[in-house]
Amino acid sequence: MTDRIRVAVVGAGGRMGKEVVKLVLQDEELELAAAVNTSSVGTDAGTLVGLQPCGIEVKEDLELALVEGKPDVMVDFTAPHFAYEHTALAISHGVRPVIGTTGFKPGQIEELDKLCKQKEIGGLIAPNFSIGVILMMKFAAQAAKYFPHVEIIETHGDQKLDAPSGTAVKTAEMIAENREEFRQGNPKEEELIEGSRGGYYQGFRIHSVRLPGVFAQQEVIFGAYGQSLKLRHDSYERAGYMPGVKLGIQKVMEYSGLIYGFDHFID
Repeated sequence: MTDRIRVAVVGAGGRMGKEVVKLVLQDEELELAAAVNTSSVGTDAGTLVGLQPCGIEVKEDLELALVEGKPDVMVDFTAPHFAYEHTALAISHGVRPVIGTTGFKPGQIEELDKLCKQKEIGGLIAPNFSIGVILMMKFAAQAAKYFPHVEIIETHGDQKLDAPSGTAVKTAEMIAENREEFRQGNPKEEELIEGSRGGYYQGFRIHSVRLPGVFAQQEVIFGAYGQSLKLRHDSYERAGYMPGVKLGIQKVMEYSGLIYGFDHFID
């Protein structure tokens, strides 16, 4: 068997972080090198996620974890305001970042790409690791060639910090590549309540719904004379993202530079 990929998990005590720790501990091709979290410091990472002790204790200091753990890859599902700092730090130590946190600005992505290329390592920022979501994005981009009138509705739990979601933004970007920009709707349209028509992007709208009890949904609606086309994806649990996370971990070992979007790995 080839050498296992050593993985550091940042945000190991979070809901997504725990799923990543479980993935790494239960996969024969991966090895847990470090677990980082601001709480549960000193707890065995295996115990933290309800598995047998694994001998890796949760640390609070990311840089110390990178130095001592010597991971090949860092997986980060923490908050947007930490994402750039964590990613830049990992790259500086020659550790390949796999980032599921959204909120990066285009300039930050360009800078991180340069840093990865300088270190000759790969990196990935993915708004969504669900293979089903990526297929929906690709289908939407294809449909936009024939149905240019489109709106996106995305729904998440009320604790999500960014709106629209990174998935919705990436979907909109992919649609815009196949759609000539024009402003949809009646030119005399008037919002009686500000924001009721949603966010404006390249002439079409994105709507963000935030409610308790909801996990993750996205619907892309295309309209044409006498017909409509609806593409919808529903995520029911975080474990559904893990096959994509593993593929991301494997892929960043194979190239140099930072890739934005998991869609690059799905033909």
